[in-house]
Amino acid sequence: MYAFALHSFPMPELKKLIAALKRAYGTPKLPPARGPFELVMWENACYLLPDERRAQVFEGLRKQIGMNAKAILNGNPDTLLELATLGGMRPQVRVFRWQEVARITLSQFDGDLDQILKLPYAQAKKALKQFPNIGDPGAEKILMYCGAAQGLPLEWNGLRVLTRAGYGRAHQRNYTAMYRSVQEAIKDEIPGKAEAVAQAHLLLRQHGKEICKDKSPQCHQCPIKDMCAYPAKQLKMFSRSVSASR
Repeated sequence: MYAFALHSFPMPELKKLIAALKRAYGTPKLPPARGPFELVMWENACYLLPDERRAQVFEGLRKQIGMNAKAILNGNPDTLLELATLGGMRPQVRVFRWQEVARITLSQFDGDLDQILKLPYAQAKKALKQFPNIGDPGAEKILMYCGAAQGLPLEWNGLRVLTRAGYGRAHQRNYTAMYRSVQEAIKDEIPGKAEAVAQAHLLLRQHGKEICKDKSPQCHQCPIKDMCAYPAKQLKMFSRSVSASR
């Protein structure tokens, strides 16, 4: 296992970092899904496609089928398959997953998945993880959008941004350890309002996808480069490389 910490560069204030991203990208739009059931369906709407296509599939389900468990389970098979095809590869599997979401909701939650929001956080997460494609990160994100976040849920893009900025430790082979280290580092700086937490999640995700990319980060365009440890680290590594080649 390899890990590095960027202790030579002070961690930025999370509030300032998020504010800088918001100035650069604007206020992010929250998903059109509302409540746990819709958010589970949102997560399963498509595969490896842009959010615009995900929204298109989701709204198609809402208008043509109905966004509730009974409607999804009893929906017209041809319409479901047509919408699932719009969502990318393996559409038959996608239809099965949509109807599995509906079956679980009806059989275990009497058709009302909102009731999990009354459970303790750990139990609510466990309930959500019964659904297709919902692991710990997905369950945490759904609860965040429902105003029940603990911490700041992060997917890979947002996590990469924060580790490069200097939060936590960037582990090359242990994602869980890296995630925990970042959560520990930001725990005292997380916004107090649920909507602000969701916006922070979305802004970090967008920045990781568009600028702070995995293999080719565009640091010269970065709106937070002056508060980020990564450019200084790269410059230091470049200087060492030049010195070694002489």
